[in-house]
Amino acid sequence: MTPTKRNALLLTLALATTPVFAAAQATTPEKDKNVVVKSTDAVVKGSKVAVEATKDGLSKTGEVMTDSWVTTRVAARFVDEPLLKGSNINVDTGKHVVTLRGTVTSKAGRSRATTVARGTEGVHSVVNHLTIGPKKT
Repeated sequence: MTPTKRNALLLTLALATTPVFAAAQATTPEKDKNVVVKSTDAVVKGSKVAVEATKDGLSKTGEVMTDSWVTTRVAARFVDEPLLKGSNINVDTGKHVVTLRGTVTSKAGRSRATTVARGTEGVHSVVNHLTIGPKKT
């Protein structure tokens, strides 16, 4: 079991026990009903958070890898690439699928952009719509 799945399971189990303890403290039927409803809402909300964190996954440093996190990481990795100097690349990410648009100065640059994006943590696949030519302003 991966650490991410284990953490999500532990969180879900912890939240699932909340109604038991909260309901034990209530003394009237009306309070029991309110506590159970609030506790159930908390469990549902906590479970949704755990599911989303599991879907997005965690990076090696423990950060949640959202689409915006992936976009930022890919764009940052392009900065120091010699083959991508003079390029104008737009990075979009949806469901961990990275789409590259814009221009690069050479065929090697186009290939390198795809390789760098694919090698970025959290990227499931890359769609390359880059064209070769001068940088468009």
